[in-house]
Amino acid sequence: MAPHTEHPHVVVHAPALDGSRRVTLGEEPLGVATHTDDVAEILRLADLYVTDVAESDLVEWQGGGPDDWPGLSEHHEA
Repeated sequence: MAPHTEHPHVVVHAPALDGSRRVTLGEEPLGVATHTDDVAEILRLADLYVTDVAESDLVEWQGGGPDDWPGLSEHHEA
């Protein structure tokens, strides 16, 4: 049986040394995020409207979840 490919496969890759994370759609690079809000904006610009990127089944988080931005968290705290 072939894998189900109806939905796009978005990957938020493991953090780079600077804490940023690449976002891809299949093999296509979509952008680089430094915060969960960036992931949502990158997906919106790609015409993929995901209301909650942290909980969506369309988004695969590698090397940590939506709260893992090592080296960058101090820049986004209120």
